[in-house]
Amino acid sequence: MSDTDQDATGEKRKRSKFPDFVPPTKIAYSDRQTGPTLHLRRCTLTQLSSDGRVVRDYSFDKEEVSLGAMSDNDVVVQDQTASRYHAKIVQEDSGYALVDLRSTNGTFVNKVRIREAFLTPGSTIAVGQTAFRFNAKEEEVAIVPSDSDQCGDIIGANAQMRQLYSIIEKIAPTATTVVIEGETGTGKEVVAQSIHKLSPRSKGPIIIFDCGAVPPNLIESELFGHEKGSFTGAVMTRQGLFEMADGGTLFLDELGELPIDLQPKLLRVLENREVRRVGASKSTKIDVRIIAATNRNLEQEVKAGNFRQDLFYRLSVVRVRLPALRERTDDIALLINHFLENQRYNIAPDGSRRARGISPAALQLLMSYNWPGNVRELVNVIERSVSFCETGIIEPHDLPEHMRDARPSPTPYQPPAADPDSSVGSGMSLASEPPVPSTELVSGDITFKDAKEKWVSAFERDYIVSLLRRHDGNISHAARESDIDRKYFRKLMKKYDIEASVGKE
Repeated sequence: MSDTDQDATGEKRKRSKFPDFVPPTKIAYSDRQTGPTLHLRRCTLTQLSSDGRVVRDYSFDKEEVSLGAMSDNDVVVQDQTASRYHAKIVQEDSGYALVDLRSTNGTFVNKVRIREAFLTPGSTIAVGQTAFRFNAKEEEVAIVPSDSDQCGDIIGANAQMRQLYSIIEKIAPTATTVVIEGETGTGKEVVAQSIHKLSPRSKGPIIIFDCGAVPPNLIESELFGHEKGSFTGAVMTRQGLFEMADGGTLFLDELGELPIDLQPKLLRVLENREVRRVGASKSTKIDVRIIAATNRNLEQEVKAGNFRQDLFYRLSVVRVRLPALRERTDDIALLINHFLENQRYNIAPDGSRRARGISPAALQLLMSYNWPGNVRELVNVIERSVSFCETGIIEPHDLPEHMRDARPSPTPYQPPAADPDSSVGSGMSLASEPPVPSTELVSGDITFKDAKEKWVSAFERDYIVSLLRRHDGNISHAARESDIDRKYFRKLMKKYDIEASVGKE
């Protein structure tokens, strides 16, 4: 389709403007009390009988919806006039398009046969002799932290990470453009890889391009390709990364480093889904999902004139932030255990592990460190420590010197003293001193994983109880102070059989 296309009603319109469509999938960040909300774009198909009665309803938030006679289609059309793979509905950033897959008897929109057409709410689609009514809507979904401590290749049980997992699981199946924000070394590329693996594009390529690692005069050729002889040194025609990523995902790392004179060209590709090689006279249509990452504050870059405002708004459909490692030090033990189990540097020639674990003293030093290099720095520290480790357990003397001399940082959470005149739940009490692991948890008769789960459970239970005491049983106030979604706060109360027995909700 060109920039200006004709829809099934014969009306010409710009591809980038869809006045009848619901907004694309996006995340809205409101106040800290309610947390982020996902506005999810969803399409519905209503199968109609010959006399116009409703036969069945379908609802999808996927990037593509296939229709046909074969059983592996999303919508199976039991009609002898339907082809095996008859048509598909494609979710684009600004709307939905219906594409005929070279069917024998054709695909129709509002009784007009089409090869490819944009859909508006209320359109009637005919596949063979089966009719469907198309609609689209926006669904508001509260982000509740996941119960898992892993999503794709991302590791972490911290509340911020589990909230991120829920967002990824919702947006991965869509075609939504994603911008990942976070400090250097937080794992933005790992997040991009995980979104790709969980998407319908997982069988396609994921191409990674670091905007800050290529000389500015070569970036255009790298991204869009070039024709032979288009400039000095162009001795052969070359595909750009957009074309190489066709059918898959293009990850633009360090997007804030992209020169401002190239930003309009990137904006044009995002809007038209077409690229033109340097020196070419024709554009090539592409089917690519864009995921970008930056360690800069793009809003400040826009104000400073270093980043185009229109490109910023075009990219900022879904923006997710990766917390720094110092904000989730409770994940350090989990990350270390993962590295020791999976990284090659910990495998001896005989196949055994060089280091089996880390001592409590060494772990405490790592948890007290500020981690300016984030997870990337932690990976390097563990690799170094494994090479120095002689006992099979990483000890403080195996760590870098600057970490051994570091002063412990303040404990992020200290439980308040118990109020002897109040009670929450069924006779539970909270100690006035920070909890200390019981003999059972450090006895050696219990695995690290089981001990950690029990320790975390005890912490969660005491933390919820203390907050409810402080707010006289008011769940809304307690959830607001803890920066926990109210639904998830109730879920934790149910998990540990806690009732708000003081005051009213």
